[in-house]
Amino acid sequence: MAADEACPMKGGDGPNSYAKNSIYQKGAVDAAKELLSKAIAEKLDLEILLASNSTFQIADLGCSIGPNTVWAIENILEAVELKYQIQGMKKSPITLEFQVFFNDHTPNDFNMLFKSLPLNRQYYAAGVPGSFYGRLFPKASLHFVHSSTAIHWLSRVPKDVADRNSPAWNKGQIQFSHSSDEVIRAYEAQFSEDMECFLNARAQEIVYGGLVALIVSGRPDGTPHSDSSLNVIYHLLGSCLMEMARKGVVSEEKVDAFNITMYYMSPQELKAAVELNGRFTIECMENLPRLSTIDNVTESPQLIASHVRAVTEVLFQQQFGDEILDELFDLYRTKLEEKPSIFDPTKAIYFLVVLKRQAN
Repeated sequence: MAADEACPMKGGDGPNSYAKNSIYQKGAVDAAKELLSKAIAEKLDLEILLASNSTFQIADLGCSIGPNTVWAIENILEAVELKYQIQGMKKSPITLEFQVFFNDHTPNDFNMLFKSLPLNRQYYAAGVPGSFYGRLFPKASLHFVHSSTAIHWLSRVPKDVADRNSPAWNKGQIQFSHSSDEVIRAYEAQFSEDMECFLNARAQEIVYGGLVALIVSGRPDGTPHSDSSLNVIYHLLGSCLMEMARKGVVSEEKVDAFNITMYYMSPQELKAAVELNGRFTIECMENLPRLSTIDNVTESPQLIASHVRAVTEVLFQQQFGDEILDELFDLYRTKLEEKPSIFDPTKAIYFLVVLKRQAN
């Protein structure tokens, strides 16, 4: 699999689609609503932001296919409208309008996304294809950037990890958490590089005083990668693939060349990246409460398997073909059922980070 190949979530609205298997991610959007509304109320100054433009411009990065992105945008619009009233701007002759840009990689099922948009929406909508690790918008054109459960995807497989002659070659593993120190360091370096690219791009696109809100799927500070519950469940998926390789169902060489580009960061790692970049202030960084919708998924082997399949099916399909998918994920569900307590809720977190663009 090419290191820079973009893979979307499973499209459409079938039984294995992301649209039907993203309750866990919706739980994060719901859990962040109150904190996000508070941040908008306290940290957003609409009088300054809208001094020369009555259109409030929002981007949702890594939007996927809905419906979670739709709920997230509605939460943001509701909070901004309330802030508009609180600042007394209803008396202004300016009519507030909203433009929302939905961004994801080019292969994303944008048709499914657009079908899920409400007919009575109170905003203008547009799709923007491309990687959020590079520039997507003109300079100083955005007032608010949102991204939920997306920036744990790296821009690429670290170069050394895919190199057979490198000490960091990740033979027999599909992700890095239980691999050698060289592999772990390669992923950590890729994360640092990607976050610098992400923050530099956003710093150019957002007006001074604009906000970036990130809902991050991560691991608690001080938790080793190998103990992170999210890494543990993907490590188990990798062991299923290796079992199939030993039986001759898939090529071991293809497994050795396959790596998932997920990196579950800690709050401290993200804080360090923001401080190193120096273009944003951290206005809020808080762990999100665990909602029953999240626990319902992590306590069910069937739901874990279906959620993981919706997120990774296209990756496996590109590397191994369609024919192994059902067998792989049936085996994965069986392994999960054998380890009902594999997901330790204390070793996985969602956290919200709100950044403000500061003047140079």
